[in-house]
Amino acid sequence: MDDPCVLRVLCGKSSAAQPLRMGFRRHDAAADQNHLASDSVLTDAVNLRFNNVDCDLMYGGRITSEERSAISTYVGVGIAIVLIAGGVYVFFLAQKEKKETTGFDPNRPVPSDAVLKRRLKAEEYFVVREGGTQTPFQNDFWNYDRTGIYVDVITGEPLFTSLDKFDGQIGMPTFSKPISKDLLVERLDTSNDMKRTEIRSKRSNAHLGHLFTDPRSPSGQSYAVNSAALHFIPKEDMKARGYDAYLSLLDKK
Repeated sequence: MDDPCVLRVLCGKSSAAQPLRMGFRRHDAAADQNHLASDSVLTDAVNLRFNNVDCDLMYGGRITSEERSAISTYVGVGIAIVLIAGGVYVFFLAQKEKKETTGFDPNRPVPSDAVLKRRLKAEEYFVVREGGTQTPFQNDFWNYDRTGIYVDVITGEPLFTSLDKFDGQIGMPTFSKPISKDLLVERLDTSNDMKRTEIRSKRSNAHLGHLFTDPRSPSGQSYAVNSAALHFIPKEDMKARGYDAYLSLLDKK
């Protein structure tokens, strides 16, 4: 636009073109100055922004020692709370488990199979809930001769005493009689192509073993029981474990 020829065509007179041309030049120079000033302001603003970012990264983006100490304290307190809560839960769970497995309470419900599978040993569960039989001469009580009572492994109910235990010569704990026949249930068992009498605990429905006629037994019968179906409570521990009411059973001659 500052070509003289172009200005003449637009204005029509050469005398007017020169001042107009000079005006355009002055206008352009002012515009350039304004443009440069604007660019300078924008550049300064951008530089300031990036400088602030650098400062943030250098000072605000990094954790100071005081902040690190505070965070460590909070994390430590949080972990301590979780551990304490977990410890309290485990303690009450253990107390609940102890209450459910200590002594015998006739009002205590029989645990579910799911609970028994977790609580009992694999061999115990196999015997009492799956009708299994232990290997003769390779079980805990077949030749056990301590004084005490034998209780149901599921409910803790006393079933037999050591006074009625004798050597049945079959490699299994053998008793001449239970504490009371009302504690047991007798069923016909025809498994393994044999005809036998199965004995089960009435309260827990646990498979215990089998009942045989035996002339060597004082009662003429022998109750052959799997060791895994029983827990043994020594006489000296009976009071502490809630069986003091059954101590008189061991005073019989």
